[in-house]
Amino acid sequence: MTAPQAAGSPPTRRAGRRRDQAIALGWLIAVWNLLWGEISWGNLLGGALVGVAVLLFFPLPPVTFGGRLRPRALLVLLATFVAELVDASVHVAAIAVRPGYRPRGAIIGVRLRVGTDLNLALTAELISLVPGTLILETDRDAGVLYVHVLDVRRPEDLSDSRDRVLAVEKRVVRAVGSDAEVRLLATDPVDRRST
Repeated sequence: MTAPQAAGSPPTRRAGRRRDQAIALGWLIAVWNLLWGEISWGNLLGGALVGVAVLLFFPLPPVTFGGRLRPRALLVLLATFVAELVDASVHVAAIAVRPGYRPRGAIIGVRLRVGTDLNLALTAELISLVPGTLILETDRDAGVLYVHVLDVRRPEDLSDSRDRVLAVEKRVVRAVGSDAEVRLLATDPVDRRST
């Protein structure tokens, strides 16, 4: 085997793409059978035909996972998420029952340090699940999340919200990112703008 083939040559990528498509086809067949409520040869064949048509006419961009799963960091990510979820729920509930209080919201743009689709999606999902924050838009090319935050009283609240988003990104990358992505966490997001 030559050196270029060992480093992820096009045949290797094609084989990985075919494997991903076969897995997607299997899931589509399973969903088709679940929708019909029974597994039969007709439903299996119908699911295969519908699945092939979906994959052929609506191809999805290839999503690759180049990271590695780190169980300890994943546990930290989940535990911190649950703690933030409880804390934010109590905070939003306190705002809701406070008579006459009108919280002020703000929209901030946060440039992430790791610009992969997986990092962008996982960070956005975790931010949106916490009460008081909501992802309004993502700029995939620039790696920016636009976040609505609730109860902004002073300018420091904006920088605190930005720091919280970057902390979530850091925990996500440490849990499922590659070694190169973990090294990117040491860079300032502003530095990425010039590269």
